[in-house]
Formats: sequence, C-alpha cells, structure tokens
Amino acid sequence: MKSRLVIRAGVALAGVALLAACSGPTGTNTQNTQNNSSSGSSGDLKVAVITHGTSGDAFWSVVKVGAEDAGKQLGVGVTYNSDGDPGAQAKLIDNAVSQKVGGIVVSMANPDALKTSIENAVKAGIPVITINSGSAKSAEFGAMAHVGQEETIAGEEAGKKLKAASKTKLLCVIHEAGNSGLNQRCDGARTGFGGSVENLQVDISNPTDVEARIKAKLQSDTAIDGVLALNPQVAVNAASAIKGASSKAQVATFDLNADVVSAIKAGDVLFAVDQQQYEQGYLPIVMLKLFKDNANTLGGGKPVLTGPGFVDKSNVDKVAEYAKAGKR
Repeated sequence: MKSRLVIRAGVALAGVALLAACSGPTGTNTQNTQNNSSSGSSGDLKVAVITHGTSGDAFWSVVKVGAEDAGKQLGVGVTYNSDGDPGAQAKLIDNAVSQKVGGIVVSMANPDALKTSIENAVKAGIPVITINSGSAKSAEFGAMAHVGQEETIAGEEAGKKLKAASKTKLLCVIHEAGNSGLNQRCDGARTGFGGSVENLQVDISNPTDVEARIKAKLQSDTAIDGVLALNPQVAVNAASAIKGASSKAQVATFDLNADVVSAIKAGDVLFAVDQQQYEQGYLPIVMLKLFKDNANTLGGGKPVLTGPGFVDKSNVDKVAEYAKAGKR
C-alpha cells in the first residue's frame, strides 16, 4: 500500500512540476462560510469547485486556496462554492451544470444526496473529480477520479499510534452529522486501536458547546485517556476541555492548521493525521487541465491519495511555516 501511495504522489507531483512555473503558492488560513462563493483566475477552462465546507471550518479554506492557486498558475478559471447542507450542495452542482462549466470538483460527505446531480453532470459531458470524501461512490457516479485520503485506512493508522502511546480508552469526536467519512475514521480507529472506543457527536458550528460536551464526557468517565478529534478546531476545543476537566487524557487529531501546530509544539496535541488538503484543491485543477489539453488521466480508476501523513514533535517545525501560510 505504501509503495502505491509513493507512486501516485510522484505522478501527481510530476504533473504539477511540469505545469506550474511558480515555486510555491501562498495563502491565509481564513474561515469559510456557508454558501461561500469566490472566483480565481479566468481562462478557457472553467472549473466549479463545490464542497460541503461549513461555517467556522478553516480546513476548507486551505482546499480553496489550493484550487485557486492552481487556477492562477495554469490559467484555469476557478469558482469556489460551499454549503454544508447536502440538498443545497446538490443545487450548486446543478447550477454549475446549467452554466456549462468545463469541469466540476466536488466533495461527497453525503454521496447519496449528490448522486443525481453528479450523474447529470457526467451525462452533460462535464468531467467530474470527487475529493476528500465519498471515494467508494466516486466511480459508480461516473467521476473520472477521486483525490483524497482513504478514511478507514487513516483511522486505523491513527488508532495504532494511540495504542502505541499506551492509551487504553478512546473518545472519537464526530463534528458533522451525516458525514460518512467521519464515521469511517472512527470505525478505522476502533480497528487499529483494538481497545475501547466510544463516539461522541458534537456540532462544529458551536465551539462552546463542543468544548462543554467533551469536558462533561471526560468528567463522567475518567477512564478515557485519549481523545481523537477529526478536525483541527475540535482538537483545540478538546485540549481546552481536558484542562478544564483536569483529565489525564491526551488529544490526537485529523488535519492540520496553525493552531494545531502550536498545540503539538506545546505538547497539548500528540499528533495530527495530515491529509494535505491543499493538494485536494490543487491537484484536481491540474488533472482537469491535463484532461482538457491532452486527454490525460491519473489514478487508473483508484483514488489518488493525499494521505495519511503524520505530524508530531519530530517533524512539526518543518511544516509549521506552511501551516501558518494556510497551505497545510
């Protein structure tokens, strides 16, 4: 599996190196809002990026920066829209189809809600690349490729690392209801951990409540010595909850931002599972450009994997400056 990841990453990055003259993009780690819409550079190829990013989730701002940077470097017109409601996200796809865009990039946290819209895009002759979540349904719906992290595999590896850190009871915090990828992360962690794992549902749009719920759980069950957050913001809330509850637990998280980097340095977070979401925005634009110009495809019908990687105290300094710039 690892050798395949290296090969796929090498192929994708080679394509980037050939097409992009810039040494590297820059960006700021700003928060997304629902129904957020923005346009990158203009060009002959128009691509609509449509994600399930929700208000207050800085993860998606990095995806957005990646897509827009690729558009600027490759002369592709990129428009970014997001909505956490699956029905509203489907309408955004329908709108892109009616505008006859040259390509669609879409995340599928709730694949079944997007099925008809994606299939209609494919029927209209618009190439679709799925990203981040929903990889199991990507080919079935007619997408030409999927770019992202296999959530079950990443969860298993996170669980193994927590077990190696001598944790015995784990709390896995799910921050978006109905997001199949988050459940896959927790299920994978349960397999890799091998011990007791309990899920806790919270709402990421209410950080105060997130912290309160985690704190209450830790106070009611003092046997919990590990908290696996599935989002950087939730990780910071969890670290604060642990202190408030005077708990012995330690936090690990999925995904990376500047706050998590600081928390890893301070010892408040053990490690972050890094799926390199910048690439999830950037690489699909490269792939659609290659497809338009040269009928190239990547992945061979399998996902193009951007993770999992791990950031901990051993390598956090190396990626800190990129996270601060909004690229990790």
